[in-house]
Amino acid sequence: MSATRIARIRATPVTVPLEAPLLHSNGAHWGRFVRTLVEVETDDGYLGLGEFGGGGEAATRAVEGLLGYLKGHDVFRLEALRFAICNPTAGLYNNRTQLHAAIEFACLDIIGQKLGVPVSEFLGGRLRDAVEFASYLFFRYADPRTGLGEVRTPQQLVAHARALQAQHGFRSHKLKGGVYPPGYERECYLALAAAMPGQRLRYDPNSALSLGDAIEFGRAIEHLNNDYFEDPVWGMPQLARLREFVRIPTATNTVVVGFEQLAANVAQRAVDVILLDTTFWGGIRPCLKAAGVCETFGLGVAVHSSGELGVQLATMLHMGAVVPNLGYAADAHYHHLVDDVIVGGKMKYADGRIAVPDAPGLGVKLDPDKVRRYHELYLELGGYPYDRDPGRPGWYPIVPNDRWADPGASMTPALR
Repeated sequence: MSATRIARIRATPVTVPLEAPLLHSNGAHWGRFVRTLVEVETDDGYLGLGEFGGGGEAATRAVEGLLGYLKGHDVFRLEALRFAICNPTAGLYNNRTQLHAAIEFACLDIIGQKLGVPVSEFLGGRLRDAVEFASYLFFRYADPRTGLGEVRTPQQLVAHARALQAQHGFRSHKLKGGVYPPGYERECYLALAAAMPGQRLRYDPNSALSLGDAIEFGRAIEHLNNDYFEDPVWGMPQLARLREFVRIPTATNTVVVGFEQLAANVAQRAVDVILLDTTFWGGIRPCLKAAGVCETFGLGVAVHSSGELGVQLATMLHMGAVVPNLGYAADAHYHHLVDDVIVGGKMKYADGRIAVPDAPGLGVKLDPDKVRRYHELYLELGGYPYDRDPGRPGWYPIVPNDRWADPGASMTPALR
């Protein structure tokens, strides 16, 4: 087989609106996601796609600057590609993990196209044809243009979860916390559990809780049907300490995002479930390697979401299709998006699952008109947090995070 060599690399930042602003422990996703799309062209006419988070001139230059020493590289030589981008010296001065992920996605896409098979088929073969997802529930401000979408009370949270379940068929439900005081979020979580009897639950405050608050919260929900307690506190020492007091599996996507940290966790056993992110870990193949280590040492595996559009979602699906020890429904922000940049629009959920693409490679193609539209929107609005024009889609006023604020009149009377 003749070599297929990299000839050109392009990066295009885009911003795609969300239904409403999503609150988290560090502030909010202000009504839109900013992502960078990557296209790799080969000298024999193939085009592969990649994606990673964030955008702007720096991200564009970082991606396109790789061409100087990747031009002419055979896309099948994936280990050499990894070392070329992420060798220890380069990693010391410039963390290129997510850049490597985007290039690896594109190379895998090209390999699949050249072989005429989906990526999952040459990465081990599918064990499942569709990947199950959890609802990803956020506290949300209302869309200022429509007044819709607010989630701030237990009643609103339950109504939103029920609507998503009716629309998409979710059977597992994840609450993103770290926004309001722990006692209030505990009330919301208990209300969600009562409204979804027999279904799976998980809670993630993005490490915002103190150890004492995490112990109190965890003990109050131990009796529920919990998947895991995700990043309730920061750092392996605190997570290890928490496990002494709370009988719920701990999970992380923050303190174990590389093999050195995974080795430390095997030794210390601070975390029970590792959430694998195809960008955070540097690609699909590193995630599969990490899943194998987890299987060896009895750690659970789940799929993390970092705010994907359709290209990264395809990588999550192909990864989820081949991991034998995937024991939980995957995370995805995807249902909060109002649109996508791929041909055919947003992928569809059926019974809480999304089908793994069947076309060769990643199985998705970019819609040029939508890429142009959302690139132009990015150029107008800029990267985070420069949303300033209330006349444009995806704009939301920059206001302080109300994590410590009194929830006020929209909250339940007992917590005013």
